[in-house]
Amino acid sequence: VFTKSFSPPPATAPATMPPSTATAESTDSNTIPALPIRLTSTVVKGFNRGSKDLGIPTANLSRTHCNQSFDQLPCGIYWGFARIESEPTNLYKSAISIGYNPTYGNESKTVEPHFIADEGNPARTASMCGETVLRDFYGEKIWLSVVGYLRAELPFEGLDKLRLAIKQDIVNSESLCNEYLRDHSDSDDSETSWVLNAAAPDDIVA
Repeated sequence: VFTKSFSPPPATAPATMPPSTATAESTDSNTIPALPIRLTSTVVKGFNRGSKDLGIPTANLSRTHCNQSFDQLPCGIYWGFARIESEPTNLYKSAISIGYNPTYGNESKTVEPHFIADEGNPARTASMCGETVLRDFYGEKIWLSVVGYLRAELPFEGLDKLRLAIKQDIVNSESLCNEYLRDHSDSDDSETSWVLNAAAPDDIVA
């Protein structure tokens, strides 16, 4: 399995902290996996808060069908890439929330990527706050490559502040995804292939 070293971020990172590719210190007591990691699961119906409350829909991963236990995943906001079973040629840049959504006080940990449509795609600004809205993917298999860490999971005072923080996360995620694609456009190394190719095995074999 591919592994690399990491440095834990500050415990109380601001919502608009500069993006980073460092991995995160977990709020759990579990051993933190090195990044990147691959999550394979199916998309399930969530609370619909992303769509209804915030205008920022997410694809909720099923706990029971995931190749890794959610409880072993460090909480935080991340960036990465996703593919959906019915659209194998589409690579979605993603802003990814892993945790308990402290503004809402969830009791169960969730993994929720927000897919970012490419510039020029009318879906890119279709939501009430100008973010991507795609169709529902319920029941479909999803491959999610979690590549880098953005910030700690934090509670916010009200939905307006939470929405602004998520919008900044989307900006940072897209920037880092674009940078990753530029830096690895001619790369044929095993890690890059694994991160971007949904057909690759779930683990990188050394």
